[in-house]
Amino acid sequence: MDQPKKRAKPGRNPASASRTSRPRQAEVAELAGVSQATVSLVLSARGDGRAAAISEETRQRVHEAARSLGYVPDPAARRLAAARNNLLGVFSFTATFPTDVQHSYYPFLVGVEQEAAAQGYDLVLFTGSSSGGAGAVGPEALSRVRLADGCLFLGRHVPRAELKRLVADGFPVVHLGRREELEGLAWVGADYVSASREVVGHLSELGHRRIVLVREDDDAPPSTDRQQGFLDGLAAADIAGGPGAVLRCADPMRELTAQRVRTLVADGVTAFVAEETDTGAAWRALTTAVREAGLSCPGDVSLGLLGSPPADLAAQRVPMGFDIPRHRLGAAAVRLLAALVAGEEAREPLVACEFRAGETAGPAIKSP
Repeated sequence: MDQPKKRAKPGRNPASASRTSRPRQAEVAELAGVSQATVSLVLSARGDGRAAAISEETRQRVHEAARSLGYVPDPAARRLAAARNNLLGVFSFTATFPTDVQHSYYPFLVGVEQEAAAQGYDLVLFTGSSSGGAGAVGPEALSRVRLADGCLFLGRHVPRAELKRLVADGFPVVHLGRREELEGLAWVGADYVSASREVVGHLSELGHRRIVLVREDDDAPPSTDRQQGFLDGLAAADIAGGPGAVLRCADPMRELTAQRVRTLVADGVTAFVAEETDTGAAWRALTTAVREAGLSCPGDVSLGLLGSPPADLAAQRVPMGFDIPRHRLGAAAVRLLAALVAGEEAREPLVACEFRAGETAGPAIKSP
């Protein structure tokens, strides 16, 4: 059910009496204090039961706002809205769409495909490759997603302006991964904060009191969430954080050297955790540096991974950390997108990650 928003005060009608343009549903929604989706359901007078959850009081507010603004439904827009193709788009901001079964995105796509079939939708895959790949995605590439009834977006970094435009136009959009910084954008995500906190708690129970997080040097929401969970875990275990507890690397393979690891261990660090990213750079750099430093794991130092290892390292010892429920996230994203296409108010809860004991964490070695 729609939560009332702050409504415009009487006498402050957002539509001027001298206007020449047709009033829009967005203005009706603002005046009534509800979402545009609710306005669409109320004014479309659908008989399929999808508007049954809307209260009579909300309906009256919407109709009063529409009368006040002189809103009249656009017949052409109604015909377009009814002409659904039962197609959901999937847009990846990687240069090449990840269809390799070893790619970290592949399990997401399996969940997307299975849930889309269950919901009665076909999928259309968009890559933006014709505009130069992920780094050059622009309005022309994103405008093509309107061929579908709605679109699911995947990617660590996204073009904010273009996505905001789609949302502002009322096109159903869902991002797979937290994106609270883009107001109005629907998203589904994993609970990286709780999962990362649990990893630190496990290391604390093994006696580790100096733990360092290795992460890439950007502010993508997954990285921010993992760091927040890491710091929360330190605080819960009464372990001092401080600037040295988080090591941000623009180029982990160059910056996290064997000598740097040896220095940190000599200063009392007994455990490292690394974030998982699309590149796997942080974990790859950490394991390489530990090996080249001549340190045993988990004998001399314990390691943890906030996610799953890169596919080419999967044959090595299983790292302590957590598994991301990629299938479930993909399915949840499709459910949310299907609800938005249907004009329904919906929200998917954060999906919990599963702790993985692994083989890379052991008791902390006491200093002599």
